[in-house]
Amino acid sequence: MEHVMTPRGGRAARINPADRRQLRDSPVSLRRVVALFAPYRWRLLLVTILIVASSVVSLASPFLLKMVLDDALPHKNVTLLLWAVGGMLAVTVLSSIFGVLQTWQSTVIGQRVMHYLRTSVFSHLQRQSLGFFTRTRGGEVQSRLTNDIGGMQSVVTSTATSVASNLTTAVGTAIAMAALSWRLSLLSLIVLPPSIWLTRRVALMRRDITARMQRRMADMQTQVEESLSISGVLLGKTLGTGPVLSSKFADTSKDLVDLEVKSQLAGRWRMATMSIIFAAIPALIYLAAGFPATSGGMTIGTLVAFTTLQSALFRPLMGLLNVGVSITSSMALFSRIFEYQDLTIDIDEPADPAPFDLATARGDVRFEHVSFRYADSDRLALDDIDLEVPAGTHLALVGETGSGKSTMASLVARLYDPTAGRMLIDDVDVRDLPLSTVAAMVGVVSQETYLLHSTIRENLRYAKPDATDDEIEAAARAAQIHDHIASLPDGYDTIVGARGHRFSGGEKQRVAIARTLLRDPRILVLDEATSALDNETERAVQAAIDTASHGRTTITIAHRLSTIRDADTIAVLDHGSIVESGDHHSLIDADGRYAALAANPSALAESVS
Repeated sequence: MEHVMTPRGGRAARINPADRRQLRDSPVSLRRVVALFAPYRWRLLLVTILIVASSVVSLASPFLLKMVLDDALPHKNVTLLLWAVGGMLAVTVLSSIFGVLQTWQSTVIGQRVMHYLRTSVFSHLQRQSLGFFTRTRGGEVQSRLTNDIGGMQSVVTSTATSVASNLTTAVGTAIAMAALSWRLSLLSLIVLPPSIWLTRRVALMRRDITARMQRRMADMQTQVEESLSISGVLLGKTLGTGPVLSSKFADTSKDLVDLEVKSQLAGRWRMATMSIIFAAIPALIYLAAGFPATSGGMTIGTLVAFTTLQSALFRPLMGLLNVGVSITSSMALFSRIFEYQDLTIDIDEPADPAPFDLATARGDVRFEHVSFRYADSDRLALDDIDLEVPAGTHLALVGETGSGKSTMASLVARLYDPTAGRMLIDDVDVRDLPLSTVAAMVGVVSQETYLLHSTIRENLRYAKPDATDDEIEAAARAAQIHDHIASLPDGYDTIVGARGHRFSGGEKQRVAIARTLLRDPRILVLDEATSALDNETERAVQAAIDTASHGRTTITIAHRLSTIRDADTIAVLDHGSIVESGDHHSLIDADGRYAALAANPSALAESVS
């Protein structure tokens, strides 16, 4: 939402077309918005009372000023003067106290509603399937959680309170003006509309400039984020695009300089117009007060009090003129938040969980006529997969890119649910198991290694928050990474850096393996887990994995024959179907697809990479 501020707080604004589209595409019920604030109805009532009280009390100042000018000073009435001056100070003190209390209460309400929405949306997004995050840009999710929900504070402390305050002030001021002089009030009704119109027109001169500045600022921020991130700097240095990036940044910065100059000039014109208006209106009132036909025997005190009230009427009137804009932008804000709150949970907790004892779990895995189709695809990624992996055995998956290997691994960890058929662990459909149980049963090490910007110890403990230092060290030894960690100056307290950029690919992969082993899962899924390792390191890690896999069910997607050939079962996939399966020797004897791949190790590496 773009606003242009007037010097005294008025806003010249227009409804953002994006807000209109948002509400048209995702209408939001006012009742639902009001329900968010229902638990704080008494606090809201108190805020309203404070706003009204502050506005009413402030109206006393002009009348006290009239008393000073018309009675206390001309008649040298010291007692009345003291009472009037004391009243002015009391009005200021009371208005300040009411303002502090109102800000305190409205901020508490806004922050608590914002906290509820923030935690609610975050928890809801945590329950979304992996498919949602592959379809949605990460920046959009962050924007909803920070910008949109963060805007909740302004809904309460700005939009709602300003409407109440402006309405109360405008009505009260108009009544007070009429009580002082109905003749001058009529004059104000004639003068104010064209004055407000002119002010809005001049203020809107900056609107287009401000919009262009915001777009260029966004461009600059994008350039900084893309060019000065670790990945961006690495890309720029390797491609030699530094001078080009610097030139583009300089062009953007120059545009901002030009726009700022234009903005300041437009602002100066606006200030000049406002100065003329605020000088002209009192001048017209003084002129009217000088003519017998319009003065009505007006006193000096009445004149000064009236002009004081009249000058205070401009700001609330400008605010009320923008009520529609404020409400539309606020409702659009709620619409964007509710969109995420209302997202369907694809992978949800079972309504009636099946009994399952982790302590006695075996780790049998069975694909029972499983088919799967991605939401954005017309073809089946898996087609009638029927395969059993007994507890403690090793299954290797082989196939060309896109054949369905990683999809099968994802179904075991219930990152997706089958479109048809059942995915079973120990003869229980994974859809009938609590998600925490599936996570405890299945450990996944994927090709894409993600490390938190924290210490190595905290990265490992992420898998098991209550893990002891001895357990952490044992997992690191099993993944053949302990010696390297111990050689670092800070050991396990070494900061890994953004996305683990301080470590090599093989080191990051071994930390990820250690993190998974720390959970001691019954089922281990290795999706290209050793792809980033050199031959010597892979042999060491594979030996550790073989030891760690003893007694576990292991499902491996690998790119080297040495990793595959010792598996109990090798399943060869093609376009989502298993075309052959068996152990290494039986598949070689069958002289089929696997035998051809095994005869050409480089082709095997390409087919499963």
